[in-house]
Amino acid sequence: MNHPDDLYALDAAASETPPGLHLVAALTGFADAGGAVAQVTESLLGASDTTLVAEFDPDILLDYRARRPVITFDRDHISEVAPARLTLRIVHDELGQPFLFLSGYEPDFQWNRFVAAVVDLAEDLQVADTTWIQSIPMPVPHTRPIGITVSGTRPDLVESMSVWKPQTQAPANVLHLVEHRLSEEGREVTGLVLLVPHYLSDTEYPDAAVAALSGVAAATGLIFPTDQLREEGRDFLARVDEQVGGNEELGNLVSALEERHDTYMAGNPIASPLTGVDGQVPTADAIAAELERFLADRGADDGD
Repeated sequence: MNHPDDLYALDAAASETPPGLHLVAALTGFADAGGAVAQVTESLLGASDTTLVAEFDPDILLDYRARRPVITFDRDHISEVAPARLTLRIVHDELGQPFLFLSGYEPDFQWNRFVAAVVDLAEDLQVADTTWIQSIPMPVPHTRPIGITVSGTRPDLVESMSVWKPQTQAPANVLHLVEHRLSEEGREVTGLVLLVPHYLSDTEYPDAAVAALSGVAAATGLIFPTDQLREEGRDFLARVDEQVGGNEELGNLVSALEERHDTYMAGNPIASPLTGVDGQVPTADAIAAELERFLADRGADDGD
């Protein structure tokens, strides 16, 4: 009988993984509008040292004809082979807080076993919760903040962050199935689907990665460095605005999308996470006091 744990090999670090970590998942494959998942993966894996916990077997899960290994050909020989990898790693955020990061290719085969394997790993490693991201193209303008559709078991995040709540049928990402299985088992899980302007979906859109990291931060409390991505985003949007300004047809398209977006948002306001139950934004003194309490609690927990 084929067991889910046949799909991956555990590293020695698995036995030393502390319980209660957040699990963040980001897989490339079916849809990655604006390159959000790819950029988030590069940012998280490059920001700190990582520790391998488990690696999945591509010979079982991957269709090499669709996603072939990348080689480096150096004049007269092959100097490097870079196969696709699907790994679970311990990564650290900007404050040094550890979390688990599942990243790499979306499996082509064995979806049910893969879903069972991820759910089993989440249980065995005693993760606190699971948050996954995806980005899809939508007819929205780049001149407005990137919207998010939130799913899962966190009604507070749906209420405060989800700008589009459709009742529809759509092709699934394998992480949709992971979310569904975790929900059935009563585990906390959040799906964040970014709504990227369709005319920018084939480009690497830095603001999409910033929105993804901000969403994960809201769901988990982890802190991620985004300064470089934000700077790249400003330069990127300046070039887009320049092209739109010089093309009447593009300008008309963006104007129509802006009007449509603003009309929709006026009729579907979302609660801001900055407001209280009375709908009022807290004062600067209240924010400062809350920050002081947070730092004091962290200091007490850390024994510092």
